[in-house]
Amino acid sequence: MNLFYSPNIVEPVTTLSEEESKHIIRVLRKTVGDIVFFTDGKGYNYKCIIVDANSKKCVIEITEKTIGKDKRDTILQIAIAPTKNITRYEWFLEKSTEIGIDIITPIICYHSERKEIKVDRLNKVITSAMKQSLKSYHPKLNNKQRYNDFIKQDFDGYKYIAYIDDEVTNELFEQYIPGNNALILIGPEGDFSKEEFNLAKQNGFVPIRLGKSRLRTETAGIVACHTIALKNL
Repeated sequence: MNLFYSPNIVEPVTTLSEEESKHIIRVLRKTVGDIVFFTDGKGYNYKCIIVDANSKKCVIEITEKTIGKDKRDTILQIAIAPTKNITRYEWFLEKSTEIGIDIITPIICYHSERKEIKVDRLNKVITSAMKQSLKSYHPKLNNKQRYNDFIKQDFDGYKYIAYIDDEVTNELFEQYIPGNNALILIGPEGDFSKEEFNLAKQNGFVPIRLGKSRLRTETAGIVACHTIALKNL
C-alpha cells in the first residue's frame, strides 16, 4: 500500500500539494475514482477517493478516518550532533522514524565538525521514511541548537547523556523505566568534551552507555532509539 502525506488535510475534501499531486497522477497514474491512503502526520489516517485528477492540484474526498496504530503514550527525544558526512545523519533520521521517535534536535557541540544543516532536506528524509513505514506520526525536527543552550531547557521525563568513559557503566536498557518520557544526548565524532559532560550532569542528565562497543554517532542514535522502543513494547 502506498501512503501519502498531507499535514493540512481538510475534511471532507482536500486539494493536495503539487508535489503529492504529481506523484499520484503522473508517476502512479491514478485517476478519478481511484482510492488513495493518506496520513496527516498527527496520528490520523484517511481513506480517500480521487475526485479531480489534476497533476498540479489533485482533489481528494475523505471516505474514512481512523486513528493510527503507532500512537504512543510516551515521548522520545534524541538530541544528536550532525555528522560530518550528512548522509549518515540522514540514515539515522530514516531508521529512527521507522522505529519510532517523536523529536529530533540537532545539537552543535565543541567537537562538532558539521555546524550547518538543511532542515528542509532532512525533513524530506523523515517524511519519506514515515510514508514507507506506514506511520501516522511525523517526527518533529527542530532547528539546530547550541549544546550549552539546549541542555538548560526543561524536559518532563528522564534525561540521559551517552558518553564513552570507563567510569560510565550504567546501561540505558537497565536505567530506563518503561512508560516514561526520555531525552537522550548523543555526541559528535570525538564525543562530548569533558566540560560538556560535566555540564550535562549539573543539569540533571544521567550518564549511560549503549553497550560495550564504540559506536558511530548515527549508530548510537539508532541503538538509543531502539532500546527505548524495546522497553516500551
